[in-house]
Amino acid sequence: MQAEDSTPEENAMIIDCHGHYTTAPKKLQDWRDAQIAALKDKAHVPEKGDLRITDDEIRTSIEGAQLKIQRERGTDLTIFSPRASGMAHHVGTATTSEHWSHHCNDLIYRVCQIFPENFVAVCQLPQSPGVPPSNSIRELERCVNELGFIGCNLNPDPSGGYWTDPPLTDRYWYPIYEKMVELEVPAMVHVSTSCNPNFHATGAHYINGDTTAFMQFLTADLFKDFPTLKFIIPHGGGGVPYHWGRYRGLAQDMKKPLLKDYLLKNVFFDTCVYHQPGIDLLTKVIPVENVLFASEMVGAVRGVDPETGFYYDDTKRYIEGSTLSAADKQKIYEGNARRVFPRLDKLLKKKAK
Repeated sequence: MQAEDSTPEENAMIIDCHGHYTTAPKKLQDWRDAQIAALKDKAHVPEKGDLRITDDEIRTSIEGAQLKIQRERGTDLTIFSPRASGMAHHVGTATTSEHWSHHCNDLIYRVCQIFPENFVAVCQLPQSPGVPPSNSIRELERCVNELGFIGCNLNPDPSGGYWTDPPLTDRYWYPIYEKMVELEVPAMVHVSTSCNPNFHATGAHYINGDTTAFMQFLTADLFKDFPTLKFIIPHGGGGVPYHWGRYRGLAQDMKKPLLKDYLLKNVFFDTCVYHQPGIDLLTKVIPVENVLFASEMVGAVRGVDPETGFYYDDTKRYIEGSTLSAADKQKIYEGNARRVFPRLDKLLKKKAK
């Protein structure tokens, strides 16, 4: 219950919906390097093996980075997943991806067990080019039902920049959507590293992936088949908000309903946009109900903006610097995340009791 003299955003829990374990202990990458090196031996039989990382090593990797920044910037809870560029689904086989995803997800689980007030888990899926998404169902079920994860990251392009799999609206993807709906978990549509030299990973491939996913959703009627399915398109939606008139016009030419009715009950955007004009545009063009607070720290852009003297990824400053009302800020900081992630809402209500 709010105090009478308080404003909504002062009482809002600030939930960052987009965080990756970019500071994981070196032993994780060592395991991955050994796994990749073993692929050169055609006679090698893949094994999951052990990954021995202590709780103290996890604490050290988090306390001086994500946890420190949470406290400095005044955020409360980060929805946390394995490093996006590290997913690298194009490497090896489906078995390669399965073993790697298990280790990455288990490590995220341990972070959330050690810091339960600061982090809640989202999983990496063991996708692989040309392998049906149904192959990822078992890991999604394990993470949600056994480990308490609240969502997943879904890579629309496991090939790493060559887009060899069908569009997200193809029935090829339906089995994983059916499981997401059953489990009540959304997906952040997030590509991984680019192995195509034409596309810089974070500067081009990420934004391409965001924009492409939205356009795929626009061209089909996916949400007629899955009315409760939910996606978060990160990085402010890529190029979508800047070209909102184009997409409205394309939808009109295709005889589609208005975008607010056609897509915005199911598609959401985060605030990983690293300057004030970008956030102002996002929140002016996209309905506030479809915007979730996020920073992606410690992530793609780590430096200080010489024009402001503050870190580019300190996105809370941009929300506070906007002309949004107190009620709208509360939606972006907390309310929308709790709607989009029903398992998070249940978890927070349980903790409140």
